[in-house]
Amino acid sequence: MTTQQNLRRLGLFCVLLAVSAIPSRAVAAEDTWEARCRRKPTIVLVHGAFADASGWADVMKRLQKQGYTAHAFANPLRSMSGDAEYLRYFLGTLSGPIILVGHSYGGAVITNAATGNPNVKALVYIAAYALDEDESISEANTLGGGDSKLGEHLILRPFPGSVPLNADAYIDPAFFRQLFAADLREKDAAVLAASQRPAASFVFDEPSGPPAWKSIPSWYLVASDDNTIPPGAERFMARRARARTYEIRSSHVAMMSHPETVTELIFKAAGCR
Repeated sequence: MTTQQNLRRLGLFCVLLAVSAIPSRAVAAEDTWEARCRRKPTIVLVHGAFADASGWADVMKRLQKQGYTAHAFANPLRSMSGDAEYLRYFLGTLSGPIILVGHSYGGAVITNAATGNPNVKALVYIAAYALDEDESISEANTLGGGDSKLGEHLILRPFPGSVPLNADAYIDPAFFRQLFAADLREKDAAVLAASQRPAASFVFDEPSGPPAWKSIPSWYLVASDDNTIPPGAERFMARRARARTYEIRSSHVAMMSHPETVTELIFKAAGCR
């Protein structure tokens, strides 16, 4: 075989090699984005105090429409450490990647429950407490110059086994809409006020454990019209956690008044936006 024939065969081989590489690159690109979105993580939504899992209803509908498996976790609201342990056991029943979404006090619970769990790939805080170690909710409300009026409008009721300083805390219905749900319709806020689930008052002063946001990527939605957690405190906690931060004009219940925005933030944390 002549040198010229060898060169022609080498040239043909190079062309075939180049053509065969094109679909490989396409598959690689699909694996880094489209395939990742097809392998949808499980979403666990954690409500906070004075609320229940039904507050996630509109977000849940949007997640399910996009094919996500989602759970609205029933937060006991008894103690930060106990609630986090309860969630930790629940997460242990799930397989594959998980995204934890916490609203308000639910943020403190996911901050503790996710620590050391390799399946939790992202934390999403919705006007929530991203506490540092040994920090309490009462202390966090003062961060960034914050000053919450919530404590001035609580009604305390004893429960079986409670002690004088630990009782069920409810928001006074007369102030519920103003503090908690100012951008919901008055009749809807009245239903929430009448059906609110109380939190044991000890949770507000219980110190938090090692925070999961130090090792797990986080996203944060600041509610700039929040009258429960001061927006300045929310911005401080988001900045401290190095969270990817977004801000919206919303009351404390952003997942109810702006469910589309909250859902989009969850999609971002899932890597599909």
